[in-house]
Amino acid sequence: MNKVWLASAFEGQQFVPEEYAQKLAEALGISVEKTAFLTEHPYKGNTDPILYRLHEVIDTYGPALKDLIHEQGGNAIMSAIDFGLDCDVIVDDDGNHRVIITLDGKLLPYAKKGQYPW
Repeated sequence: MNKVWLASAFEGQQFVPEEYAQKLAEALGISVEKTAFLTEHPYKGNTDPILYRLHEVIDTYGPALKDLIHEQGGNAIMSAIDFGLDCDVIVDDDGNHRVIITLDGKLLPYAKKGQYPW
């Protein structure tokens, strides 16, 4: 395998299939338990493909969602405190796997307190 990829794996930045982690343990003369961490999918921050796409979705569709929230709910925001979140993977009629993410936040109208400048 590529030495750069292998070094990156030991830094915790690559997913290593279980059979490869076992071969690495054998090659290094250590127990399989010591390479087990390599079989976990790494967290890569904003460069992680899934997280990057979620950011892209919000960047692309966020302004439209904001407009729709104001159009349908008035001058309000979605709560991130009184909030629910769910995620499922389903198979559609064509056999494609689809990700369904549901965000469920309480609608919080802006308070009309204080003095406005107009």
